[in-house]
Amino acid sequence: MSLSSDRLEATIAAIATPPGAGGIGIIRISGPLAPAILSRIFRPRQTAALRNESLDLQSHRLYYGWVVDPDHGTPIDEVLAVCMRAPHTYTREEVVEIQCHGGYAALREILSLVFRAGARPADPGEFTQRAFLNGRIDLTRAEAVLDLIQARTGAGLRLASAQLRGGLHDRVAAIRDRLVAMLAVIEVAIDFPEDEGEILRNDEMLADLEKEVAAPVRELIAMADRGAIFREGISAVILGRPNVGKSSLLNTLLREERALVTEIPGTTRDTIEEYVDIKGLPVRLVDTAGIREAGGAVEELGIQRARAKQAEADLILFMVDGSQPLSPEDHRLYDSIRHRNASGKVLVVINKADLAVPNVSQEVGKALPGEEVVVVSAKAGTGIDQLEEAIFAIMTGDGGPVEDDTAGAPNLRHRAALVKALDAVALAAGTLARDASPDLVAPDLVAPDLVAPDLVAMDLRGALDHLGDIVGVTTAEDVLEMIFERFCIGK
Repeated sequence: MSLSSDRLEATIAAIATPPGAGGIGIIRISGPLAPAILSRIFRPRQTAALRNESLDLQSHRLYYGWVVDPDHGTPIDEVLAVCMRAPHTYTREEVVEIQCHGGYAALREILSLVFRAGARPADPGEFTQRAFLNGRIDLTRAEAVLDLIQARTGAGLRLASAQLRGGLHDRVAAIRDRLVAMLAVIEVAIDFPEDEGEILRNDEMLADLEKEVAAPVRELIAMADRGAIFREGISAVILGRPNVGKSSLLNTLLREERALVTEIPGTTRDTIEEYVDIKGLPVRLVDTAGIREAGGAVEELGIQRARAKQAEADLILFMVDGSQPLSPEDHRLYDSIRHRNASGKVLVVINKADLAVPNVSQEVGKALPGEEVVVVSAKAGTGIDQLEEAIFAIMTGDGGPVEDDTAGAPNLRHRAALVKALDAVALAAGTLARDASPDLVAPDLVAPDLVAPDLVAMDLRGALDHLGDIVGVTTAEDVLEMIFERFCIGK
């Protein structure tokens, strides 16, 4: 996607609703020709039938009428149309939306008329990109639009909504404002070196850097680590011997009969993956083939896939049969899990609580020390609430659900920029500390033509640039293209 002025000044159009048949389909047009294109193909009910004339439509008002082929006068579809005048639109350009019936043929036919009238096809995310480039939203809000579309749970939705309202932008802007104020003091000290001692008080600057810059940046980094799992979700793989109830557990957590369940060991021959919402955490549950030494060729392929999924998992749900003591095969499987996932998270799930042998939880706890144990009956549905609580606590550090005041957490790109900004601030702080105690500095560590204020100013400018990357003040063009290319066409 090029950001050339010619391309950005063109009028663009796309279908803004998902593919497939539906009650309503929306075609969105943005750019200087949008009103003229609507005038060419739309006939409001109030005008003479099929008469081609210029329309004078009020902004932000829905009009009922027909889309007509202007070359042949053929009615295409009964629609609602709205013309929204700049700058009070999503892109801050002239915007038109046509709401037609949601069939594929009608949408494609109307869109082809729009292209013939002077628009070009929109690139993925180009409407939101124009909103950003025209100053309506900053880059964090633009990325929040994509997160809002892709949110799988209520918690993910709240994260995106808070970011769309400017939560992250406001936090980053406040830190940048403090950096600018500090940089102004340092610039004065550089301009008036004879008064540097009175202007630049190192101890005060160090305290301010820690309290008003470094600490808030570290807090945002911590929020990014927590927010990532609510935004992107986790993978939880159910592992165990054949016939311990793995597929039954999957069905119970999904609240539907997704996996085939029989009394015959080895029924599951392949992995089955489905998403489930656990207290707002998107969890990709993976049911796997039961792992055992002996099995047919097809079952062995299923076991190999189970091993592969185990290596990718964020959490292993190691399932055992509570109606009998742990077997040597259970111990071998657990040892292999711990060998392959030495630093991974494991939750032991004792199934068949309704048939459990006495003190099974304590016995399993002794046999597998250090692991959290939950007792359930996948068949009866007992203990499932406790299992979901345990999954949530293990993956979030028991931090509780996402709330509005902690939402809008930075994403992976933001986190990388925050880490770089924090590193730059640490360099500035180190220079200030060494300047306060020059006897601690090796002479060859400082360039002879640079004094402390110059070095501090360089580092603080670097921190400002990294924070500017987050909100789009200093973001490179190739990064912008990468961000908006992830969007769907029509948004």
